[in-house]
Amino acid sequence: MLPEPTEFSTAPAPAPRAPEVETSPADAQRAGAALQALLGKIKRAAGQGRPLRLRGGGSKDFYGQRLHGEPLDLRPYAGVASYQPSELVVTARAGTRLRDLEALLAAQGQCLPFEPPHFSASSTVGGMVAAGLSGPARASAGAVRDYVLGVRIVNGRGQLLTFGGQVMKNVAGYDVSRLMAGSLGTLAAIVEVSLKVMPAAPAQATLMFDLSETSARQQLNRWSGQPLPLNASCWSGGQLWVRLRGAQAAVAAACKSMSGQAMDEARAQRLWTALRDQTLPSLRLAPGQALWRVSVPDTAPPLNLGPTLVEWHGAQRWVKLPPQEAPQVRAAAARAGGHATLFRGGDGSAPVFTPLAEPLAGIHRRLKTEFDPAGIFNPGRMVAEF
Repeated sequence: MLPEPTEFSTAPAPAPRAPEVETSPADAQRAGAALQALLGKIKRAAGQGRPLRLRGGGSKDFYGQRLHGEPLDLRPYAGVASYQPSELVVTARAGTRLRDLEALLAAQGQCLPFEPPHFSASSTVGGMVAAGLSGPARASAGAVRDYVLGVRIVNGRGQLLTFGGQVMKNVAGYDVSRLMAGSLGTLAAIVEVSLKVMPAAPAQATLMFDLSETSARQQLNRWSGQPLPLNASCWSGGQLWVRLRGAQAAVAAACKSMSGQAMDEARAQRLWTALRDQTLPSLRLAPGQALWRVSVPDTAPPLNLGPTLVEWHGAQRWVKLPPQEAPQVRAAAARAGGHATLFRGGDGSAPVFTPLAEPLAGIHRRLKTEFDPAGIFNPGRMVAEF
């Protein structure tokens, strides 16, 4: 059934551009005091060799190898330091709640296009960057690290350092800024981050198709080679959902050329939010199960590991198997040209992350030594040895 033009949603016109947002003197004073308190705690811990567990909202405590050390709460250092809507850049402190930042952006018709997950209302900007997790639009819009322009961090010596800037052309330390994305707080405490933001799409629509996993993957590969405003996709249980985002005319034309069944916008929003935040029934774990995240080329065939949820146009696949099945899961991922992460439900019987070959492991060790010589930040969170 071809969807009618009314089946795709058109976003409201963006509000008039607001002037640049800057921190008020009172907020700056509070933030300065909070930052000094953090610096003092880190310096004392470094001097005593006392492990610290960096923590924002705690919504991702489940993710990683283990939690160890005295909690260091980064939430007091919160607030938007500056926001320049006309320049598409925002600088926020680590303790800023993610939902507050997104509300500020939405009021100006802008967004974080990589759709970071909200595992709870307490999720923070610092935790978003440290975890490096992206949502359903990742395959089309890019990852968290692609939008990090600059960071301020505190290293394991208690030194406040700045890398990058607020423009894409600033390359001084740019790689270090991106290195913080996904480091899980093992290298430094992220205290401030500058992000590139984007205008929200004027229109969107979600189409449904009844397809097998193989047929869905092949169809997505065909669509990817066409000028279609593909934004996100998800396949589970014999049904493929595809979200289109872009100009109104482009979304309308794609709906007509792709056919499929149009999904009601309210239902579609609930579905994509549930996928982003992992609250879909197909991602819930029964006792003894673990949720495996398998990253493979989008052209890889089915993994044949049981019921699978596929997103990112085929490049990310979720399977539920006990932690003891790690060898089988990782072997299947390797055959497909990828790797597997034990995302939730680990019991310590298997490494959370696929063990690195020695050359890469050596680079990790040297980075850890350079940024955190006393080994005080999140010890064992990423790999057991540091």
